[in-house]
Amino acid sequence: MSELKILFEDEYLVAIDKPSGLLVHPSWIAPSYTPNAVALLKDYLQDTVYTIHRLDRATSGVIVFAKQKQVAHDMNLAFAERQVRKTYLCVTRGYTPELGLIDYALKPIFDKKADPFADPDKPAKDARSEFRRLGTVELPFPVSRYPSARYSLVEVKPHTGRKHQIRRHMKHIFHPLVGDTAHGDGKHNRLFREKFDLHRLLLMATELEFSHPVSGEAVHLHCPVDSACDRLFTRFGWDGLYPR
Repeated sequence: MSELKILFEDEYLVAIDKPSGLLVHPSWIAPSYTPNAVALLKDYLQDTVYTIHRLDRATSGVIVFAKQKQVAHDMNLAFAERQVRKTYLCVTRGYTPELGLIDYALKPIFDKKADPFADPDKPAKDARSEFRRLGTVELPFPVSRYPSARYSLVEVKPHTGRKHQIRRHMKHIFHPLVGDTAHGDGKHNRLFREKFDLHRLLLMATELEFSHPVSGEAVHLHCPVDSACDRLFTRFGWDGLYPR
């Protein structure tokens, strides 16, 4: 986690492939010396870096930062106005529908330690996620009362940016993400740990599309899955269905 995988860099922006488990910025949930993307980028650039958006610690994939404060402001506005197109890849329990749009409002999630004065009764905010099933697999392992276990490889394009949106939306349609310790199914998480030595959330940010905040040119960032997921997905017969 001490090495950065640079996906894109120019005078104004830098994008990296964040591994699962790496914090985006320092957090109270981890010791002060825990590696984080902001600190690693500061060392790499020998300059200040500005956060534009975030990925959960457990989520891997493409994340972009700004080198200048005004650029960060413009990109923050682009995210807020939903001008940035995001694509994720995930593995869910069960066979999802082939296509779908989840339109289900989500209440804000507040951390009592990080924000002890937040209002827990704030109303739910609109949230929409479009998804497409890319592949399925049935594994010969009994789970609960079922003699086998079924899973789907799913591409998700969130139209909004609520906290844990994809994880909560997929749970809402009864297809929680594998490896999700907050919103997932512990029995299936345990199966992946014991049978495949997999100890991460299977959620990856694979693409970001936006207009460059300075030049106005279209920027399309791609991020492959990591080697461990690549081996697992190939084993499941999903070769060619995801970015490598």
